[in-house]
Amino acid sequence: MILKDLRQRVRDRSVFVFSLVVPLALMGVLSLVTGGFGSDDPGLEPVTVAASAANDDQLAITVLDTVESQEVVDVTLNRMSADDARAAAGSGAADMALIVPEDFGGSLRSGSSPTVQVVQGDGAGLETDVLISVVVGVVDQLHAASVAAAAAGSAGLPPDTIAAIGNQAAAGAPALILKEGQASDEQLSFHGTLVAGQAGLFLMFTVGFGVLGLLAEREEGTLARLKSMPLGHGTIMASKAAVGFILGVAATGVLLVTGSLLFGVDFGSPLVVGALTLSVVAAATSLTFIVARMVRTAEQANVAQSILAMVLGIAGGAFFPIQGSGFAQTLLDINPVGAFIRGLGISAGGGGLAEVGAPITVMLVFAGICLVIARIIPDRGARA
Repeated sequence: MILKDLRQRVRDRSVFVFSLVVPLALMGVLSLVTGGFGSDDPGLEPVTVAASAANDDQLAITVLDTVESQEVVDVTLNRMSADDARAAAGSGAADMALIVPEDFGGSLRSGSSPTVQVVQGDGAGLETDVLISVVVGVVDQLHAASVAAAAAGSAGLPPDTIAAIGNQAAAGAPALILKEGQASDEQLSFHGTLVAGQAGLFLMFTVGFGVLGLLAEREEGTLARLKSMPLGHGTIMASKAAVGFILGVAATGVLLVTGSLLFGVDFGSPLVVGALTLSVVAAATSLTFIVARMVRTAEQANVAQSILAMVLGIAGGAFFPIQGSGFAQTLLDINPVGAFIRGLGISAGGGGLAEVGAPITVMLVFAGICLVIARIIPDRGARA
């Protein structure tokens, strides 16, 4: 029975087009339209720095070399006098002027903290802020080394030991270490949220084809002939639900894989993603039982399914994040589409099956509630 219905749905061109072709085409269009949105690249522009430092001051040269060799911003360093550097920044010939004082090295060796002047040009932006942070960091590190060496000298330590202490202080680990990482759980990137949301939205439409097939057979009299055979009503309904479930799993899997390839999104462990997919498809399929009992015709089912899909999709964050408070937030939390997106966020952050237990529970509880409601409400179609 299930294989027969599945072959019939596969042969139906409208089912194939709407379940796979239309979502895949939409993914392709979104990939072209949003290609520059949500990019992780900060887009820092090259910077021209007019720098002034004494040629015989090795510590001052160290500051300039550090600014030029850092890998975050592409820097073009032009050496010139202090007055020329200020003029270059003021006229726009340079984005920033970096002026290291003449007695920089001597001041550090005496234990004091010399002042390095920075002049930002009119076009200064995030790039120059990054370079200023680099300058502050290297000056602080050199100052820490000089203070340590001065303290060691005051204690009467030999020159070799003083040099070793100074080098150790200069090379010491910073108080804070920054590194690129992934977003915290329940958070996806812009493209990741887009792919997950659209997969959840189209899922709500795809599983509805089982209901439409049931109502079409009822209108054509096929359902009555099936009931005359040694097949229980539960078997027939289970067959339609199984067809919708299989189509939903296949379509959602294809959309997630295609979206991952187009947008470069990694949702994490395939096992976890598979468990989330099965759970959200079960929740969406259970909703079709309510629709099947509330409507009388395939047209009514199509309208009801579309309304439910759009409401749950939009409220779940298929297009943009939705925030609420109080009872409204509770309604958003039990939305299977929203739970699916949260679960994929946890999976993308490295979470396993235990970590996605809450979203899976929400989706399965939603499925159970829908099945209970479907058993309680009267079947309007059976009385048509």
